[in-house]
Amino acid sequence: MGKNYRHLDLTDRCEIYRLRADGISLSRIARTLGRSTSTISRELKRNVLTRQSVYRPDQADRMRWARKLRGSKLERLAPLREYVLERLAMGLSPEQICGRATLEETEHKLTPETLYAWIYSPAGRRQKLHKYLVRSKAKRGRRARRGRTEPPIPDRWPIHFRPTKAHTRAEVGHWEADLMHFSGQRQPLLTCVDRRSRFLMMERLPDRTSETTASKLKELFSALPKRLRKTMTVDNGGEFWQHQKLPVKTYFCDPHSPWQRGSIENANGVLRRYLPRKVRINQFNERDIEDIMWTYNTTPRKCLGYLTPLEALAKSMSLALEI
Repeated sequence: MGKNYRHLDLTDRCEIYRLRADGISLSRIARTLGRSTSTISRELKRNVLTRQSVYRPDQADRMRWARKLRGSKLERLAPLREYVLERLAMGLSPEQICGRATLEETEHKLTPETLYAWIYSPAGRRQKLHKYLVRSKAKRGRRARRGRTEPPIPDRWPIHFRPTKAHTRAEVGHWEADLMHFSGQRQPLLTCVDRRSRFLMMERLPDRTSETTASKLKELFSALPKRLRKTMTVDNGGEFWQHQKLPVKTYFCDPHSPWQRGSIENANGVLRRYLPRKVRINQFNERDIEDIMWTYNTTPRKCLGYLTPLEALAKSMSLALEI
């Protein structure tokens, strides 16, 4: 089969009816029509009336049109639509909504692709539902990024020397760190994410110097239990020039390889919902920063089995939460 997909039409359904009446197997029918066996099986299963249990091509074609005209499940079921809209407004992604709905054993089942298709449908575009998504992209797809040259850093340990447990996320205490910058402003935001639990720590810095960054990182990690202070992975930015002063072993990614720090890149992307690049960061007080951090750490994540980062960290450390 090629990459281009074409829906079954009445001619195809007549051929399926004829071949099936001759006792031809599903796999052979699929090969004759140039389709997959699952397509033929699904067609025969969903377009048959239960009381008759007989496949008829004209009837199957009418049933297909009836499903198309009735619209999606989200358009037909107002309570389900409100359930999804409420959680989109709370900042949950389609995958998080569907995963959490499964854990909560809701009446109706959804898939992330169903939600994305609805969000990017003509009706969803009119309501600008894409603005509820983490990246708020009007179109689906990836955006190209430009690399940049960074100065060499002394005593730099490449990421390939990082412990295996850090690579495999086998234990807590292995962090990724980065600075979030804002247009035309000197004050950045320092963000740190634990690779296993995705627990986030962040602090606003007065400037971007390596002295300030190292001092704040040392303060953050010194306040953590020893089992949460193992390694840290960063990029090749000059702000991490004084990494030797930190109480954790620091490893550096390859140049122009942000995917090697996927956790912090994802976290910063989520935080951009609340802190876009053009925002005036000096207008946010410490309480505001703490509220954003709390929201992130109490949002369920697909990679954690739809636990929250706070729950995952407590589980990894065998702690009981009292929220």
